[in-house]
Amino acid sequence: MNLVNLFMFFMLQFILFLGCSSIDSGVRLDIQEKHVIMDNGIVQVNLSNPEGFVIGIQYNGLDNLLEVLNPEFDRGYWDIVWDQGGKNRTKKGAKGKGRLDRMDTTNLTVIVKNEEQVELSFTRTWNFSLEGKLAPLNIDKRFIMLRGSSGFYTYAIYDHLKEWPAFDLDNTRVAFKPRKDKFNYMVIADDRQRFMPLPDDRLPGRGQVLAYPEAVRLVDPVEPEFKGEVDDKYEYSIESRSNYVHGWIFINSSESNGIWLITPSYEFRSAGPLKQYLASHAGPTMLSVFHSTHYSGEDLIMKFGPNESWKKVFGPIFIYLNSMSDGLSPIRLWEDAKHQMVNEIESWPYTFPASKDFLSSAQRGKVEGRLLVRDRYISDAFVPVSGAYVGLAPLGDVGSWQREYKGYQFWTITDDEGYFSIINIRPGDYNLYSWVTGFIGDYQYNNAINITSGCNINVGELVYEPPRDGPTLWEIGIPDRTAAEFYVPDPNPLYVNKLYVNHTDRYRQYGLWERYADLYPNEDLVYTVGISDYKKDWFFAQVTRKKDNNTYQGTTWQINFNLNHVNTNGTYKLRLALASVHSADLQIRINNSNATSPPLFSSGIIGKENTIARHGIHGFYWLFNIDVEGTILVKGNNTIFLTQANNNGPFVGILYDYIRLEGPPDINFIKDRN
Repeated sequence: MNLVNLFMFFMLQFILFLGCSSIDSGVRLDIQEKHVIMDNGIVQVNLSNPEGFVIGIQYNGLDNLLEVLNPEFDRGYWDIVWDQGGKNRTKKGAKGKGRLDRMDTTNLTVIVKNEEQVELSFTRTWNFSLEGKLAPLNIDKRFIMLRGSSGFYTYAIYDHLKEWPAFDLDNTRVAFKPRKDKFNYMVIADDRQRFMPLPDDRLPGRGQVLAYPEAVRLVDPVEPEFKGEVDDKYEYSIESRSNYVHGWIFINSSESNGIWLITPSYEFRSAGPLKQYLASHAGPTMLSVFHSTHYSGEDLIMKFGPNESWKKVFGPIFIYLNSMSDGLSPIRLWEDAKHQMVNEIESWPYTFPASKDFLSSAQRGKVEGRLLVRDRYISDAFVPVSGAYVGLAPLGDVGSWQREYKGYQFWTITDDEGYFSIINIRPGDYNLYSWVTGFIGDYQYNNAINITSGCNINVGELVYEPPRDGPTLWEIGIPDRTAAEFYVPDPNPLYVNKLYVNHTDRYRQYGLWERYADLYPNEDLVYTVGISDYKKDWFFAQVTRKKDNNTYQGTTWQINFNLNHVNTNGTYKLRLALASVHSADLQIRINNSNATSPPLFSSGIIGKENTIARHGIHGFYWLFNIDVEGTILVKGNNTIFLTQANNNGPFVGILYDYIRLEGPPDINFIKDRN
């Protein structure tokens, strides 16, 4: 940091300090019949007693930053979406997705009370008289305020006892709803921030519902600048690995205030670093989601069987408040929020939570090592991997971390020499997993790793040998678990979100699935190896085509390629890495365009990820390795037919990650290369 930036940073901190004009007088607690108030002279938080809803946040002269027009239970709250397990699961609950429970509690206990800290516990205890009415969980919601802190913390412990009935948990999160008359500017990343429409703009008369309720075209918004845009909360999803801070700014001519959700660790979130979660969106709404089925579907419904005990700590997360009154750009509040995020991450795991279920750094362990890659058809060397993700997740199969939800996960990134260090791991048994951009497949260390308090385990040098049988004859795309490198069209001018015009995340625009039929109205995509460019000629999603009678038809894409020689006695290998699938039936035929003939490969109906509708560029990672006998191929021109046969709706489809055809194993090729 140069001297100018250093000076500006300290000036910003000083300005923000002045915004917190109250004298630091320690933390005070006021327990009333229906409310309980935590106050440290900077922030005052009002919670309902004993339900544990956050009904008011007072800061910098504003009586309440939360939406005062909402009922008290709909301002700041924890919630779950759940259902009875097994055959008792209802086919349709609230919104067809289970039962929403705002987790209102029945008892308040003061855990810590002194001038340095207050910690409150709001609990609800389950018993069999509540079966079928409430999720069989003991719930302990905690709220913490520290002296001198411009915000407060919350975390929760969920506990399911072994003797309790089976149940499913679809979603759990914390939600805050700032005032719509104040907070109008949303920030979720350096390049994803904007003034936002009002929730009123989504109502009938002002908004036109599109293909699903979440997507609304603003036809008569309160502020004319939003007219014609599409608002959809899924356009603002964030990958877990990037989902550390987001929030809202109240901008006016004299003073600006910010409210932010900071999540310092994603160890307690489901499904690893790539899982996408909702964050901030129109409302205004701020979410810290810990588990959901978005971009994954039924595979991520958290299922608990009979005789299964489970306990998990979610959080703590930090609700951070800042302000500025000197006329500087309010975006400085975002810069300050990012600095606060770094402070919170560096302080993890926190030392102040009082629950014995939240483990300190001394109670955790460490794993370190080095990751190398060896692909014999590229190089016989063991190459250190830079920027690879390496993590510990509960015991499972290769790649199972992306569908894991009951335990904790701990991830890091390798340095330029391939070295990694995973710190602050909770005790337990884990597998070590990894994936490497530029190579297909998943790595899993052969041995389970047992973490104990204070342990420091060095696994040495690990070698990942990605799937490979023979030399590459041709390839399409980049093996990076996304479809981002492929052609993403401009949106229909009727369905634009201005934020994503000329943006790297252009795939987040609404309605891109309909653009395929605009580009290919009669014939499907044809890609010719050596001539076509996947950045321009490979549509990012193989979707259905809408017909004039509002029905849909499956599509068949072709890959044309030339072989100068064919080994009819050998076996070739077709590698298909998929970035996401939704209700798709992928059928593969080679040199056979008859769609009624038996395919060389059929996936059957797979995937419930709904990534296409939710403006994602990836969901689950799938890898298929298909043997191709040399007798199927011919010298000269060949064609692979990729048929997506299911025609059940507009969102059925496949996002490809990478496709490669390998020749038969060739020892001479390896020798010649060396």
